[in-house]
Amino acid sequence: MPADWVLNRLGNPFVTLLLRSPFHGMLSDQLLLITVTGRRSGRRYTTPANYQRDNGCLWIVSRRRRTWWRNLRGGAPVTLLLKGKRVGGRGEVQEEPSTVASQLGAYIARRPAMAPAFAVTLDNDGRPRAEDLQLAAESRVMVRIVVVAEPAA
Repeated sequence: MPADWVLNRLGNPFVTLLLRSPFHGMLSDQLLLITVTGRRSGRRYTTPANYQRDNGCLWIVSRRRRTWWRNLRGGAPVTLLLKGKRVGGRGEVQEEPSTVASQLGAYIARRPAMAPAFAVTLDNDGRPRAEDLQLAAESRVMVRIVVVAEPAA
């Protein structure tokens, strides 16, 4: 997809640079950098991601066609650049569409302005529509991160 190509080749490097700079505060309330290690390759992958906090955890939504989150199946350590600080955590991915729909509903309920990004409409009471959540869940996964400690230098 051309839009994905532009985002990956131009947008992500710019956002990454900004998040690593003294100007990270412009984006840090909604974006972080997550670094995961490839299970087979051992290579480290860093990507910017939108996040939300809920009950001491961080939640990230990713498209299923992306590959970075697959390294978190079964749980794995991650490193985050969160609000300009490097922190360690443990990430796990939730792939089951009904679980993703439920978590995505909670994600949108915390930040309703994100609903259009997932093609989810809100009902008259401002709640995400269940049928839209189910459809969105087919093409997305949820990543739950528990921040555990500052990583070693």
